[in-house]
Amino acid sequence: MSWLSFNGRVLQEAEDETNHPHDRLKFLGIFSNNLDEFFRVRVATLNKMVKLGSAAKMQLEANPEKIIKDIQHGVVEQQAIFEKIFKDILQQLSDRQIFIKNEKQLNKEQKDFVTQYFDEKVHTRIVPLMVESIPSMPFLRDRSIYLACVLGHSINPIMQRYALIEIPVGDLPRFVLLPSKKGTSDIILLEDIIRFNLPYLFAPFGFDRFMGHVIKVTRDAEMEMDNDFNSNLIDELEKGLKNRKKGKATRFVYDKQIDPNLLDWLEKRLGLNKKDHLIPGGRIHNFKDFMDFPKQVFQDIEERPKPFVHPLLVQPCRIMDVINRSDVMLHFPYHSFDSVIDLLRESAIDPAVVSIKITLYRLASDSKVINALINAVRNGKQVLVVIELKARFDEEANLRWRRRLEEEGVQVKIGFPDMKIHAKCCVIKRREFNKTKLFGFVSTGNLNESTARVYGDHCLLTSNAKILNDVNKVFDVLEKDHFHPHLLKSIKTLIVSPEGTRRAFQQQIKKQIALKKKKKDAQILVKLNSLSDKEIINDLYEAAKQGVDIQLVIRGICCAVTDQEFFKKKPRAISIVDQYLEHARLMIFGLGDEKEVFISSADWMTRNLDHRIEVSAPIFDPSIQEELSHIMNIQLKENQKARILDLSLSNEYIEPAEGEPAVRSQLEIYHYLVEKTYHKG
Repeated sequence: MSWLSFNGRVLQEAEDETNHPHDRLKFLGIFSNNLDEFFRVRVATLNKMVKLGSAAKMQLEANPEKIIKDIQHGVVEQQAIFEKIFKDILQQLSDRQIFIKNEKQLNKEQKDFVTQYFDEKVHTRIVPLMVESIPSMPFLRDRSIYLACVLGHSINPIMQRYALIEIPVGDLPRFVLLPSKKGTSDIILLEDIIRFNLPYLFAPFGFDRFMGHVIKVTRDAEMEMDNDFNSNLIDELEKGLKNRKKGKATRFVYDKQIDPNLLDWLEKRLGLNKKDHLIPGGRIHNFKDFMDFPKQVFQDIEERPKPFVHPLLVQPCRIMDVINRSDVMLHFPYHSFDSVIDLLRESAIDPAVVSIKITLYRLASDSKVINALINAVRNGKQVLVVIELKARFDEEANLRWRRRLEEEGVQVKIGFPDMKIHAKCCVIKRREFNKTKLFGFVSTGNLNESTARVYGDHCLLTSNAKILNDVNKVFDVLEKDHFHPHLLKSIKTLIVSPEGTRRAFQQQIKKQIALKKKKKDAQILVKLNSLSDKEIINDLYEAAKQGVDIQLVIRGICCAVTDQEFFKKKPRAISIVDQYLEHARLMIFGLGDEKEVFISSADWMTRNLDHRIEVSAPIFDPSIQEELSHIMNIQLKENQKARILDLSLSNEYIEPAEGEPAVRSQLEIYHYLVEKTYHKG
């Protein structure tokens, strides 16, 4: 329910009329995409809990049936808000002379265009299924939308048939620009092009009445994998991907104007019932495609500020020389990700570089990271890539990358069957005058140049021997065929899950409690994607009881209740949802000279603390500590896009107090970093 509340915050951004209509549509798309994943994973898990029975429920979730019911109620409420917002955005588009037209609103020229477009591009990509003539119901694919058609005859009512057409989004754009009058932009959806041409498809069979309604099925995305260490993980993964496509339906969304008899027929043939989350909606589904709504129809879009290169890394320069002198912290998406690519390219061509070891979780579709690593191998470097094949919804892409890397001679490790490798780190070994010198980085985010333009993350570039010797030890563990947790115990500087993260951060919390008991100042500032681990939440409660100042910036799930009577000082928890996705994990403990600062790949969730390989790095450089503290304080002052996280899940905006300046933290952070660049320049 806390996650659903987070998606409600995304919906609030779509509702915010101060946002540009293009951004509002994008937020509707993000909301829709998020909700799909929610049903594919979390609701699917709850459905499994229901089947497990009372004994299993005691250890997992006390009342999954109630949560499922609450979810359905919450989703229907959000869907009603969603439709109201979309109607409002359509009016905004209309005011700008931008119109989304359906198949019944076309003029003569547009009808001719749609007919030709269908004939040239669509016709050969669709195969209507006459479902009543097929012995078994065809499998409806997850993430696809279908046109459920009723075909009839005006004189002979008995002559009625049902058909399904999969809309070929992916092969073709969802949005097609129509011929339009000067000063206007008319757009039609791909499914409406097909609707218009239903007579072209079916009239030869004697039908003269045609109705088409969009439907969508969301399926269980969990993959049941054999955890036997002797099993072939790749075979299991590929089998799991096939099974995912056949997963049980967790949600069926349909046009509420659909023919009732067709809906009843689909429910029965798909084996659905109300427990399978039958959700009525509007005419349009798969709103995730609205994230790619055509920009060119707008004349007044203000582009986001472009990422800029960190002042110390402006080319031409040798990045390893720079980080040999001092650590450098990159803050994405404000700083350019090109500097990471430049470091890898430099390592690929530097004759003194011996080896590169790197973890990869999610990659850009045209990854420059991969290209740099392949070129390193071609230049005679030893390259080890640890690629996580179980990165949810990126499994197929990562399987392809694995094959490509191996074909080029890269040594690829795929991790362990029962433990995700979520760490983001790299170590580069260089021989300098018969001595080995290490360079590398630890990051909070993926090595993905596409998402680095919109995801807020931190990346520490360093030559610190203590940190990089520990990164090397992490790779020593990852290179083994089996996971040996005892090998992590030799790591002293980094904090590594599953052995050390929980213990290290619980100790940090307890240290602040001890300071407060001694009447000293104590502070805990934490920024995460999610906070749900019970043990750590209880430790935070204990700190609050003692009066420790606790301030939390949590983008998504937050299961901590901050308003308890027995707290001496109530924690403050906010969530920021804005143009960039707040993805960084940052922890600051203490004040002044006692301050300790960490960046991490790990959220404070049980899975990240106990069941994944995660890496957190301490920040030793006082100037970077100050930089991160300043960024954190800017976000804690956010009063434009911050919501209060509380038990009621109200998502109430934080408003500026009287006389208080407006603070939109993502803009403020950009200006802060630009100002630092200017002064350093």
